[in-house]
Amino acid sequence: MKYIMIGTACLMVIGIIAGTYFFEKEPNVSKPETPEISDPGPPPLQSVDETAPVGYSLQQDQLQITYNNGAKWIQVPVEKDNLFQGEYSGSEDELIEDSYILTEDLAAFLYAGDYSVDKSVQLLFSKDKGATWEEAKVTASSPPLRFRKVGFLNESFGYVILSADRTMSQEMITVYLSKDGGKTWKEMPRPDITRLIYDGGFIEEDTGFLSFGILNPEEPDLHVTQDGGKSWSKATIEIPDQYKRTFVIAEVPFKEEDHLAVYVNQGPNGDYEGGKVKGKFISEDQGRTWSFQKEVRPDETN
Repeated sequence: MKYIMIGTACLMVIGIIAGTYFFEKEPNVSKPETPEISDPGPPPLQSVDETAPVGYSLQQDQLQITYNNGAKWIQVPVEKDNLFQGEYSGSEDELIEDSYILTEDLAAFLYAGDYSVDKSVQLLFSKDKGATWEEAKVTASSPPLRFRKVGFLNESFGYVILSADRTMSQEMITVYLSKDGGKTWKEMPRPDITRLIYDGGFIEEDTGFLSFGILNPEEPDLHVTQDGGKSWSKATIEIPDQYKRTFVIAEVPFKEEDHLAVYVNQGPNGDYEGGKVKGKFISEDQGRTWSFQKEVRPDETN
């Protein structure tokens, strides 16, 4: 029995030694390392309107434009906050409608300074797809803006329409014209109108329009200039009896064949045929008088 126990003990010792030997011979197996997670950076820019030929983005608090569907982005040298200065409470994910132009030939942006230190209104523009930028002072001083619009009829003639200093239902309207492609701007005599402006624009260098009455309008209030903004007069729009107090706000007129045409919409409270139907009026005297032509559906005005 004694020899059996000694033999068993010897076998156990031999087994331990052999096991240790073979364990040491096994290759080291290390735990897989946790892959490092690198900073993915900001998400790729997306154009606000992907169908537009020239797109823009306000992501990353910076205005950037693209001419090739986002393959390359060009940073516009303007502070984002300055694009929305004044009396504006809408979304800052999109530029203010009509405050900019984006075409293959022209990128232009209206902006205002910080009113506490700079009351000017500027136009920043590029005519070489963002390779170089020019800055033009539209006005050296303006109260906080509400309405702002810039437009060009050709390479030389441009207009800017601003409204500012709003008090209840009244405000100051100013028209500026450029005849050198936006490099310099001239303030025109202010129209003797204090109602809140709805829209405006020029269709020829001498012929322009201002439309008023955004608060509870009862009839269209359209004013026309035929001397390049030196003077303004109220246009006569003949509203048929069945459409009175229905078609109440004139949009900006446009050229059509051998006459001018304008759509008159129902305003914010219209409910005739769902509120989307407009009246179409035509003028044979460059916008002084207008006669009713027909009703138009939304898909007919695009």
